[in-house]
Amino acid sequence: MESHQAKSCLVIDDSQVVRKVARRIAEQAGFRCFEADNGVEAFEMCERAMPDAIVLDWNMPSMSGLEFLERLRGMKNGKHPKVILCSAENDSFHVERAIKAGADEYVMKPFDSEILMSKFVQIGMG
Repeated sequence: MESHQAKSCLVIDDSQVVRKVARRIAEQAGFRCFEADNGVEAFEMCERAMPDAIVLDWNMPSMSGLEFLERLRGMKNGKHPKVILCSAENDSFHVERAIKAGADEYVMKPFDSEILMSKFVQIGMG
């Protein structure tokens, strides 16, 4: 019997619809998925168990995706997860800020299965 642990993916978005879509795509890519609807909850989940990948919304209440990302990268083992930051903003200023804060990839909302799958491949998780 194979004892292969599936890769884990944490989907963080304040929209339940977006979480459901991203989760379905991540599960198709072979991830075990967890969801958080805000950065504070997600941060606590990462303290308990660091995921392999994170699909992160930029605009959220209580803690923005960027704030979450900066805090994550400062945590013990916080450099481990590959992070795909999602935003409705697609100008170079936002992309540069995301990459500077520690995002591995950046995806424009709304995204579809093909786009997110290609991002998982680009970060070596597809």
